[in-house]
Amino acid sequence: MATEILLPKLGFSMNEGQVAEWLVADGAVVKEGEPLFALEADKSTNEVEAPATGTLRIIAQVGETYPVGTVLGHIE
Repeated sequence: MATEILLPKLGFSMNEGQVAEWLVADGAVVKEGEPLFALEADKSTNEVEAPATGTLRIIAQVGETYPVGTVLGHIE
């Protein structure tokens, strides 16, 4: 069963964020806790970790802004 990668809420006032960079390529195997992508929000950049182990399937594009809770990809 696939695990959704959601845009996290990193601060109280955060409503949206921008995918600055995927740190792992689409189709690559990732391990839970490994840095997955860089998220720009509220004038700061944070690395977001993989929520599970498996193969990464990216949906979201670099440079795009998405609301909190948006599905950015899956780990199968």
